[in-house]
Amino acid sequence: MIICICARVSDKTIERCARAGQSFEQLQHEHGVALQCGQCASCAHDLWSSCHDS
Repeated sequence: MIICICARVSDKTIERCARAGQSFEQLQHEHGVALQCGQCASCAHDLWSSCHDS
């Protein structure tokens, strides 16, 4: 499922990056998540956090 429409980033991409140990800031820099309109920021961060902490 696409989480960030502006950057076309899926939940799978966010999960993969989080499990690889990337910080949310690295995810933003590499994939552009939550850097344009910002509507996905909360959802993207929640998803990243749930995968990064597990």
